[in-house]
Amino acid sequence: MTGFIDAVTYLRYGHVFVANMTGNVVLLGFGIAGSHDVSISGMLLAMAGFLGGALTGGFLNERLAQHRGNLVVKSTMIKVVLLCTATVFAAVGISPYAIIPLLGLTMGIQNSVARKLAIPDITTTVLTMTLTGIMADSSIVGGTNPRLGRRIGAVATMFVGALAGASLVLYFGIPYALAAATTLMLSVGVAAYVLGRNNPVWVRGA
Repeated sequence: MTGFIDAVTYLRYGHVFVANMTGNVVLLGFGIAGSHDVSISGMLLAMAGFLGGALTGGFLNERLAQHRGNLVVKSTMIKVVLLCTATVFAAVGISPYAIIPLLGLTMGIQNSVARKLAIPDITTTVLTMTLTGIMADSSIVGGTNPRLGRRIGAVATMFVGALAGASLVLYFGIPYALAAATTLMLSVGVAAYVLGRNNPVWVRGA
C-alpha cells in the first residue's frame, strides 16, 4: 500500500509523500529553503491528513483493543471507502489538493493500527530500522538475525508495491493505480474477516 499510494503522490502530485512522513519533513525543509521541485502546500495537506488518520486510528484502537480481528476489518473498510473516494476524485479530475488529504488520512489510520498490532518488523511504511536490523543482527557480527524472513519480506513487499504503483501511474494513469490500491486494501479486509471467523482467538487478541 505504501508503494502504491506514494507512487501516485510523489510522481504526480509535487513529490509529496502521504505514507512516509519522514520524507515529507525532509522535503518540506528543502521547499522552505527554496527548492521549486516540491509542493509545500501538498506536503502540509498530506501531513494534516496523516495526523487526522493517526488520531482516527487511535480512536479505533481504544474502542476495539480487545478485538484484533474487528480492529483490522473495520479500519480496513474505512480505508477502502477513503481510497474509493480518492479514486473517483482522480477519475473525474478533482484537484490533487482534495485527494492528498484523503490518502494521508488512509495511511495515518494504517500506521496507527499497525502500531497497535505491534507485529515486530512490520511497520508498513518505513524500512530504515528494518534494514538496520538485518545488518546489525546478522551472523557476521555474531547475531542470530531474528525474523530475517519477515524483514526481507517487508522490504520486498514495499519495493514491489512501489514498482507496481509507479508502473500503473506512469503507463496507465492515477485512477488505475488508486483502483488497484483499493482492490488490495479490500482484499486485506476480506482476508482479515475470514481469518477472524476461523480463528476466534485472533479476534479476541489473546
